Amino acid sequence: MLRTAIGRLRVIGWLEGMSFLILLLIAMPLKYWAGIPQAVSVVGALHGLLFVLYLLAVLHVTFAHRWSFLKFTLACAASVLPFGPFVVDRKLLRD
Repeated sequence: MLRTAIGRLRVIGWLEGMSFLILLLIAMPLKYWAGIPQAVSVVGALHGLLFVLYLLAVLHVTFAHRWSFLKFTLACAASVLPFGPFVVDRKLLRD
């Protein structure tokens, strides 16, 4: 799966999407409700790295598969929405 640009985007998208959900649903409540700010520091840093890797993977797929500007824009916009990378995987990558 990691041998192709699409495969790498799918894996990175899944990891980025999961890290975003963990950040929102676990780390943020731990910070604000339990007083454990370290959770956001660790998960936030990991999510930031995965976010950058996701955008680079989208850029690579855009050039490798000659995606339209609309597909590129939708894939980039999905990265800032909860469940967005999962929608990209389902709708854009499996066409």
